[in-house]
Amino acid sequence: MKIGITSDHAAHDLRVDLIPRLRDLGYDIVDRGPATAERTDYAAWGAGLAQQVAAGEFDLGIAICGSGIGISIACNKVRGIRAACVSESYSARMSRAHNNANILCFGARVVGPDVALDLCREFLTTQFQGGRHTGRVAQLGQLDEGDTSFIQDVC
Repeated sequence: MKIGITSDHAAHDLRVDLIPRLRDLGYDIVDRGPATAERTDYAAWGAGLAQQVAAGEFDLGIAICGSGIGISIACNKVRGIRAACVSESYSARMSRAHNNANILCFGARVVGPDVALDLCREFLTTQFQGGRHTGRVAQLGQLDEGDTSFIQDVC
């Protein structure tokens, strides 16, 4: 499984810490930067990784900023991306199992290195359950295409 990982400056050190730990678990991790902890913008890094995940260059992605929120919003602006901002393992697991999330986001100022590794493990080892969740994920795809027709059925 090929995984792209990125961050902004606030999460640079956590990203650098995670890469060898994830590689030790057998994952093909591609570091998408930034190269230093010098100030940079989360939107560019998150959207850049999201474009690569959406294009199939990576199976999944990991995007980290200070809170995890900004970079997850940036990722979710890219068509086909379902980025989940999480801070504990249950949500990391459910984001894959129920929502078929393809980018994991979290905050370096929210979780430490061991929790971050646990989030990654849960996310990367969980498969989408399909079944009753398939239609819901399909609705997210409809939203990507600007199709909101399903909303009228419930509101």
